[in-house]
Amino acid sequence: MNIKSKLVLVVTLLVSVPLFAQQGGIDEKTLNDLRASFDGSGSNKALQTAIIGNDINKLALNKNNPAANDTYFSNQVISKGITDQKSSGRCWLFTGLNVMRAKVIAERHLNEFTFSQNYCFFYDQLEKSNLFLQAIIDTRTKDMTDKTVEWLFKNPIGDGGQFTGVVNIVSKYGVVPSDVMPETNSSNNTSRMSNILALKLREDGLQLREMAAKGAKPAELIAKKKEMLKVIYRILAMNLGTPPTTFTYTEKDASGKPISSKEYTPLSFYKEFVNIDMSNYVMIMNDPTREYNKVYEIEYDRHVYDGENWRYINLSMDDIKKIAIASIKDSMMMYFSCDVGKFLNRETGLLDIHNFDYESLFGTEFSMNKKQRIETFASGSSHAMTLCAVDLDENGQPKKWKVENSWGPSFGYKGHLIMTDEWFDEYMFRLVADKKYIPADIQNLLKQKPIMLPPWDPMFMTEE
Repeated sequence: MNIKSKLVLVVTLLVSVPLFAQQGGIDEKTLNDLRASFDGSGSNKALQTAIIGNDINKLALNKNNPAANDTYFSNQVISKGITDQKSSGRCWLFTGLNVMRAKVIAERHLNEFTFSQNYCFFYDQLEKSNLFLQAIIDTRTKDMTDKTVEWLFKNPIGDGGQFTGVVNIVSKYGVVPSDVMPETNSSNNTSRMSNILALKLREDGLQLREMAAKGAKPAELIAKKKEMLKVIYRILAMNLGTPPTTFTYTEKDASGKPISSKEYTPLSFYKEFVNIDMSNYVMIMNDPTREYNKVYEIEYDRHVYDGENWRYINLSMDDIKKIAIASIKDSMMMYFSCDVGKFLNRETGLLDIHNFDYESLFGTEFSMNKKQRIETFASGSSHAMTLCAVDLDENGQPKKWKVENSWGPSFGYKGHLIMTDEWFDEYMFRLVADKKYIPADIQNLLKQKPIMLPPWDPMFMTEE
């Protein structure tokens, strides 16, 4: 057989015997079966026309849901003034400061009061920039394809976060009232500034790695990092304003009458008005994909380089609910996060798995449990809010819960969201509570050596 004949034979064999990967494609018979399986006439045609021209949730909405109009709560912590994070991912910061704000309002008998989220956000962004650059220095000997290095360059900075960020920032930089450093266009709309910062940090990260590859010593790299941070500081100051080092605050009572007026630093204001020992707060979580009653820590999941990684106790929902109820009964709000987009009626603010009947609309079932949704990336914590109320039945069991949100006073139920206990079980993930509400046996779990988890784990994306 000559060379030409052999080539013809090879081509013939390739055409007549499909590759294994190609055998899994949609062939003509399969396509015809799929077409025949859908009856596009009668009721299906009417339903198809309705879905094509309308929002799925409007058609799937359960208008007869009895939970929709139930706004009574047996136990709640009163809040004054709903905040609005606007087009930013700062829910974690609003939530943490709102927990502190409720304490200040109650103890000092104020009418309304808010901390400056912008002030804390400035230092959050500065600290995250330093965290990234120093992490690049620490990993300078690793290849660019290393999983940690790759993750760092993918996530140099962002406006999302979690409770340890609140702890580290306010403990180091203090707090100021909202009128001392008000919001700006870039704090309310963070995406453009974040993109600029991320671009600059990636460029700086590459420069540090190039210096290291050419033999630069750690001291030289740190000196260069400090020069880079000056540029970051300038970008932040131009966008967010200059953080005050001192300011004068006039305290007023509930009627608006001035009580006192004096000069503070952000840290002295924090110590006088908030005075919370942040080390007393414990993050607890419900993650059924991992063993309960174990302590976990997430590498690089912190806001400050010399701060604390995110560390939490993984508990059952029963344990978490008991802690939450004890805190609310003692008039203490809590940092709380969940998968807020699931089954949310945006008009009423109700979170209930019976809000929308997708199964009837599409003629199928959606049967995954919480563990399976986490494992398949179908669910995860996406938003932080302030847990402030619970409605208990005659046996002391929760029927529903309420959170103070940060999407403005007109969203949901007067700026709040209400969630049924059934929804709470399925889509609640994180809670931060004072140790005094946590049983001793659970506190003792903190003595364990934490199980370290990688920063790219899907359950530990920052809340927005």
